[in-house]
Amino acid sequence: MKKKILLVEDDLNFGTVLKSYLELNGMLVDWVEDGKDAVIRFEQKAYNLVLLDVMLPNVDGFTIAREIRKKDGKIPFIFITAKTLRDDIVEGYKTGADDYITKPFDSEILLYKIKAILNRGQANQQEIETEVYKLGIFTFDYRARQLTSDVKGKKRSLSPKESELLKLLLNHKGEVLLKSLALNRIWGDANYFTTRSMDVYIAKLRKYLSEDPSIKIITLHGAGYRLIDNSNKEK
Repeated sequence: MKKKILLVEDDLNFGTVLKSYLELNGMLVDWVEDGKDAVIRFEQKAYNLVLLDVMLPNVDGFTIAREIRKKDGKIPFIFITAKTLRDDIVEGYKTGADDYITKPFDSEILLYKIKAILNRGQANQQEIETEVYKLGIFTFDYRARQLTSDVKGKKRSLSPKESELLKLLLNHKGEVLLKSLALNRIWGDANYFTTRSMDVYIAKLRKYLSEDPSIKIITLHGAGYRLIDNSNKEK
């Protein structure tokens, strides 16, 4: 089933290009140019995700987001805007946004983010059901916060944030773990300082997993991380 996207954007050239790009990548896109029509259109159909500009005619994107949240508390949405001030970014996340992307941006990165968010529901269900994970030569016990090498028998105790981050990576294995998702889920905020902190934890996890060369954590600049497990391919 093709995913249905509601695009709210008043720039005709940008909206035309973005709508065409997303449709070429297998999505159905309804495009609204005026802020006052966004909530009305949202109520008319069932959408999987909303893409919102902030500066719109008549009703701004933040107001639209709040109104949509009242009607559907689970619908994911992403701000795509030229407003780059810190206060605007913070305001965007306060409305419950899944991500806040400033123009200009790489369309492929946006596509990665959209796909990762749309796949998140299945990953969240896995999080509920899974406590012990197998990763290459390692066994990770999330509840005990313990990473064990099945080869050397060495057990490593992980910090709470290391455990949460590794669990998120495992539940998105092979897919993109959005940086904004990890920051908001674990740190409760997505700012410069929390981003730097997460980079440190990613480096630590890479070091812990380096015993198995088939396991890699790839950085996708501007998007997030991907955990790669090639252990089965090598057998």
